[in-house]
Amino acid sequence: MAHPPSPHPSPAPQLPEHDPDDPVENAVIARLAGNWARRASVKRAEPDLDDLFEPDRPDYPEHLLPFHDHPAYLALDGGQRARLLAWAWVAFNKNVMDNEQRVVNPGFELIARDAFGTGLSETSVLAATQAMVDEQYHTLMHLNASAVTRRRRGWQLPESALPVARKARRHAERLAEAGQPWQRELTTLAFATVSELSINAYLNLIAEDPEVQPVNRATATMHNRDEYCHSAISKEVAKEVCAGLDAERRAYFLDAVGDGMRAFGANDFTTWRRVVRLVGVADGERMMRDVEQDQGRTMLVQDYSALYALCTELGALEEIDFDWGGVTLR
Repeated sequence: MAHPPSPHPSPAPQLPEHDPDDPVENAVIARLAGNWARRASVKRAEPDLDDLFEPDRPDYPEHLLPFHDHPAYLALDGGQRARLLAWAWVAFNKNVMDNEQRVVNPGFELIARDAFGTGLSETSVLAATQAMVDEQYHTLMHLNASAVTRRRRGWQLPESALPVARKARRHAERLAEAGQPWQRELTTLAFATVSELSINAYLNLIAEDPEVQPVNRATATMHNRDEYCHSAISKEVAKEVCAGLDAERRAYFLDAVGDGMRAFGANDFTTWRRVVRLVGVADGERMMRDVEQDQGRTMLVQDYSALYALCTELGALEEIDFDWGGVTLR
């Protein structure tokens, strides 16, 4: 027989004591694990997204479109532009969801089961497991945000019409190329680490734009709060794992980090081409060819400060194939 929930739920279990002798059990991870119940979005009351929706606001920042100044886009009427911006927001959310489900959560799962043999303590395992709960909730947040857009705009805009996002595609391609289990594990750790250290800059594209739809800003802002904590966890674990790798595996890991950085910051032209077709942009194919050939439109995310700091601390700036001159460092 089912029992009704207690009106006085049991308090959360206490974290195990911090072991100062454990090289991975560091103050950063211990602190983040300890305050999860206070800071995690999944623990907070949800805002009513429909109440925040403002129909006259754009769903996505127009200046972020890689073709925002192309004649074919400028020739669109207001209705077509609005529909394209709504699709852009749905694609933004799908990018987040694909990344969380296909890259980040598998990475935290590897960390939680100590796949790299670094001797994680219970507190570190708890922090990684909490992060997996966060990532599932982030997926739900972005799914809900797209649903609000569909509901309030009256357009279908199904995620299923869009391809798997570029970052997740490249991760899957690299996994398929890997011949050994350790290569697949290091690939996932590298891509998950890059994701967690770059997601803040990606979310800020929406969260910091005062003109964009308030629902969308709120979604990005709430998600971002958790990611500032996840980035600290991911950074410390990546440093610890890298320190224990032999020369061959270190080189492989750093190559995967560079591969991930190129994928995570780039415009997803495959998805943009699909959006342009769905909207029915006249001369859209030529427009996409034009923007793809323009090297100045390759990158969407420009702020690589957190990733630069990680590579510096790994002593790997010269080992990673990445053009630091083409991004912003703060």
